[in-house]
Amino acid sequence: MKRCTLLTLAFALASAAALQAQNPVIGEQKAAYTANKTNLIKAAEKMPEEAYSFKPTPEMQTFAERIAHVAGQIGTCSGLTGERKASPAAGKTSRADLVAALKASFDACDAAWDAMNDDMAMQTIAGRGGQTRTKITALIGNTTHNTELYGYISVYMRLKGVVPPTSDRGPM
Repeated sequence: MKRCTLLTLAFALASAAALQAQNPVIGEQKAAYTANKTNLIKAAEKMPEEAYSFKPTPEMQTFAERIAHVAGQIGTCSGLTGERKASPAAGKTSRADLVAALKASFDACDAAWDAMNDDMAMQTIAGRGGQTRTKITALIGNTTHNTELYGYISVYMRLKGVVPPTSDRGPM
């Protein structure tokens, strides 16, 4: 009996994986998201605590505010798989708190990407200005926005003498 149950479970897991793998667009976009997530977390961890209050010009956000802005993605991502969560970065300014908030937001986005399949991808949600958009478009848009923010963050890092993760080749 145990062998039959294990075989059934193995078949179910393999079937679920095969269903998600059917659409290469989802896998390719998730890979882009994962690379961006890695870069943003490394950047947040690499920037010194004292540089979190840095802003290149008076009208720009601080580095801390940029990281908090990215962590705000938790609302979009959690809303795709359940109830929309508030940003864990609200009111935070320390590097430790903001890195933790950033990681929590990416946990919610990981869950949304892990749940993504052809069916879910085509489901629509409310967007800005009363428009609707598909769930896959929401996730791709989030990744695109985060890529833009990583570009900004890289400049902040360079201005503070810190090499951004995507440029850090280590000792030669």
